[in-house]
Amino acid sequence: MKLLFLHGAPAAGKLTVAKALLRMVPGRLMDNHAAIDLALTVFEFGAPGFWELVHDVRRSALNAAAEHRVPLLVTTFCYAEPEDREQFGQIEEIMRRHGAKLLPVFLHCSREEALRRVGNPDRVERRKISSGEHLIRELDRYDLTAVPRPDCLRLDTSINPADVTARKIIGHFGLDR
Repeated sequence: MKLLFLHGAPAAGKLTVAKALLRMVPGRLMDNHAAIDLALTVFEFGAPGFWELVHDVRRSALNAAAEHRVPLLVTTFCYAEPEDREQFGQIEEIMRRHGAKLLPVFLHCSREEALRRVGNPDRVERRKISSGEHLIRELDRYDLTAVPRPDCLRLDTSINPADVTARKIIGHFGLDR
């Protein structure tokens, strides 16, 4: 199994790039918000127990995918340092335990580009951050950076459209073979 770990700030283009990539190569998508949406059926956002459930669901899904040898799983994640270091370490451990490959990709764009994207109607529909003020608060509050791995591919999504970025990822990791 290969886990393509697309991470970056809100509105960096993670889901857009993931969908473009999966139109080019076969694989499955585990969107970051799937676990959040599930947790919202049980808890208010951020309530006690909310994030624990989100993390449990993500780990369980990754473990099941690795155990059943899903060839390629693409997941999206807003990684913040140091808050998410423990969760990322648990993801690394799940992949190691199953002999799976973890392929980290950090997607980023300028603040101006993120502010332009954040108002897109699909973000509102999916209950993602959709206001400029909220985005700026998150960008200022957290260190939304690349995971601490030397093999992390870093791509600026404001330079190329999603399909070009997806092709770069596919080529870098040889996902078309």
